[in-house]
Amino acid sequence: MAEELRRRGHPVFYLGAEGGLEARLLPKTPIPHALIPAGKLDRSALRPQEAPKVLQGVLRAQALLRRLRPKAVLSTGGYAGFPGGMAASLLGIPLLLHEQNARMGLANRALAPLAKGLALSVPLALPAPLARKARVVGYPVREVRYPKDEAKRRLGFDPQRPLLLVLGGSQGSLELNERLPPVLRGLPVQVLHQVGERWVERFRPLEGEGYRVAGFVDTPLAMSAADLLLSRAGAGTLAEAAFHGLPAILFPLSPKLDGGAQLANARAYAQAGGRFWGRGTAFPPRSSRPWRIWRRAKGPWPASPPRGRRRASPTFWRRSYEKGAHHGH
Repeated sequence: MAEELRRRGHPVFYLGAEGGLEARLLPKTPIPHALIPAGKLDRSALRPQEAPKVLQGVLRAQALLRRLRPKAVLSTGGYAGFPGGMAASLLGIPLLLHEQNARMGLANRALAPLAKGLALSVPLALPAPLARKARVVGYPVREVRYPKDEAKRRLGFDPQRPLLLVLGGSQGSLELNERLPPVLRGLPVQVLHQVGERWVERFRPLEGEGYRVAGFVDTPLAMSAADLLLSRAGAGTLAEAAFHGLPAILFPLSPKLDGGAQLANARAYAQAGGRFWGRGTAFPPRSSRPWRIWRRAKGPWPASPPRGRRRASPTFWRRSYEKGAHHGH
C-alpha cells in the first residue's frame, strides 16, 4: 500500500516495530520509516509483562505523530500496529484499520471502536456499530507476476518439471521443516523449501537433486514459478497465492498458538475452493503415499480481487466508504 500511495504522489511514513520483519526490509526501500518498541500482544489475551513496552511504544508513536502531523494513520493491527493506532486515536488523527485475517485479533478489536473505518480482507460477522464502518477490500499484495518458465529458470529449476513451494511464514516453521521433507522427497517433483534464515544451516543437508533450501524467498518470483504451495495459513501468504492462482495445501497453526486466526483463514480459503489439511497440528503421516498430497490440491482455488493494492489504499477506501454511506450501503 505504501508503494501504491507513493506512486500516486502521496507522502508516506512507515512506523514499525523494533525487532520485527520490517526492521530488516525497510532499510532496503526508499520509504521513510521509524522503529519503536512494541509489546507483543497475544491474539486472545493480554500479557501483563508486555505492558511497559506497549506504553513506551504508544508514547514514542505520539511524539512522532505530533512531529509528522499526518492526515490519517492506517494500522494493520497486531503488536506492531497497536502503538501507532492508539497514538493516532489519542491525538485525534483519523484512524483506519485493516484486518488481514478471517478472525479479528486483539489489537484490532481494541482499536476498532476508535477507528473511522475498518477494511477487511474477507467478510466477517461484526457488531452493528463496526459493521457500519467496515468494507471488504481484500488483502493488498505486490502485484508482480513472471512467466512460469522464466521464473523457474531464474530460480535454477527445470521449467519442464513441476515445482513444489514450501513456505513456513516469515521466520520459517520448524514443524514444517521437520515433518514435510520425508513425505515430499518421494514425489517426482522439484522442491523449493523456505526454512527460515535461522534454520538454514540445520536443514542444508536436505538439499539434493531437485530439492533446494532457502532462508528467505522472493515471494512473487517463487509463486510465479510454483505449481503447488504447501504452507501455513497466514493471511499474507494466502492473498499472494490467490493473486498468483496457485493451488495450496495449508497447515494452519494450532489455535492454542494464534487464537485460531490461521485456522479461520484456512477455512475461509477452503470455502472459496482451496484445500487445507486437518486442524492445527494435523500432518500427513510419514507413511502416507506421496501422491495423496498432490491429489489433495486438485480442484478450484480462489482468485485475488483485481488491483488489490488500490482497493486497500486509504484514499480509495475513504472514497468507497463515503460513496457507500451516501447510497446507504
